[in-house]
Amino acid sequence: MNTGYRSVFSKFILLAVASVIIYIIGYSDITVEIIYSDGLYKISSVVQRFISGLLPFAIGDFLYVLLILYVIRSLFLFYRKLAGRKLLKSDRIKIPLQLINFSLILYLLFKILWGLNYSRPTVSTQLGIGNEKYTTPELVLLGKFYIKKLNRLQHIKKARYDITQLRHIAKAGYDQLEKRYPFFNYTCPSVKPVLYSYLITKIGIEGYYNPLSGEANVNMRLPSTELPFVTCHEIAHQLGIGREDEANLIGYLVAINSSDQNFRYSAAYAMLKSILFEIRIKSPEDYDLLYTTINPVTLQDFKKDRDFWRSYNNQMFGYLDVAFDKFLKLNNQQRGTDSYQDIVLWLYNIHKKDL
Repeated sequence: MNTGYRSVFSKFILLAVASVIIYIIGYSDITVEIIYSDGLYKISSVVQRFISGLLPFAIGDFLYVLLILYVIRSLFLFYRKLAGRKLLKSDRIKIPLQLINFSLILYLLFKILWGLNYSRPTVSTQLGIGNEKYTTPELVLLGKFYIKKLNRLQHIKKARYDITQLRHIAKAGYDQLEKRYPFFNYTCPSVKPVLYSYLITKIGIEGYYNPLSGEANVNMRLPSTELPFVTCHEIAHQLGIGREDEANLIGYLVAINSSDQNFRYSAAYAMLKSILFEIRIKSPEDYDLLYTTINPVTLQDFKKDRDFWRSYNNQMFGYLDVAFDKFLKLNNQQRGTDSYQDIVLWLYNIHKKDL
C-alpha cells in the first residue's frame, strides 16, 4: 500500500468513525440538548455571529461560492487526468475514497456547526405548549380568531423596513420574551440580506440560515408584509431551532408579542395563511365562508403575495420542494414538509381558551 493511498484510507477510517458517532448521538435527544444544543452550540454560534457580524454582507454566501468553485476545480482536474490517461491503477480506489472523505467532512461540518439541533427535544415541550388534537369545527374557530385579529390590525400604518430595522426590532422582540423564557436569549445578532436575491426568489426561498457563517439571511425582495415574520423565523434557526415548524412557532411568538404593529400584523398574517391552508383541505365550504370575512387590506396582501411569486414562478420551485421534503425526512422529520402544519396544532393549543 503506497503512502498516498494509506493516508487517504486512514482519513476515511477517522471520518467514518466520527460520522457514525455523531449519527448515533443524534438518536438521543436528551444527550443532544445537554451536550450540544445547550452547551457546545451556544458557544460556537455566538462566536460565528460575532465574526460574521463584523461585515455588512453575507459572508456565508461567499463561502458557498468558494465551495462550489472547489468542487468544479476538482472535477476539472479529474477530467484532465482521465483525458490524459494518467489515471493509475491505485487511483481507482483512491479517488472514490477522496470523494467519500470530502462528503464525510461536509456531513460532519453541517452536524457539528448546526445540524445536530434537528435531534433536540421539541421546543413546544420546553415552552409548555400542548399537543391536543383539534376537530375541524375548532380549526374553523381558530381561523375566525385570526381573521378578527388581522381585522383589528388592518388600520396600522404599513412600513417597509430595511435589514437594519428588521434586525433591531426583531432583537428587541427576542429580548422581551427572554424575560419570561431564558430560551429566547439572542446575543450578537447577525441578520443579513441574501446576496443573490433574484436566484433565491426564482427558487422560491424566503430566507435561510447559513451553518457555515451562523448568519440569518433574509430575502429582501419579499413583500413588506412577509419580512418581519421571516426575520424572526430565521433568527430562531440561529438559536438552534432546526425544524421548520418549530422555527415558525418561535418566530410567531416573538413577532406577535413585539411592540411594533407591523411585526404583529406579519405574524398573524403568516399564521392565518397556514390555518386557511389546513381549512381548505379539511373543509372547503368553511374556507369559502371564512374568506368572505377577511378585511380588504389583508385580501390585498394575499393578492400581492400571489402576484409576487407568480412573477418569479418556474419549474425549479417544484423540484426544490421535492428535494427539501427528502432532506427533512433524512433529519428526523418523517412527515417531511407536512411538518410545517404542526404550527396550526400549536396555535390551537395556545389559543384554545380564547376561541
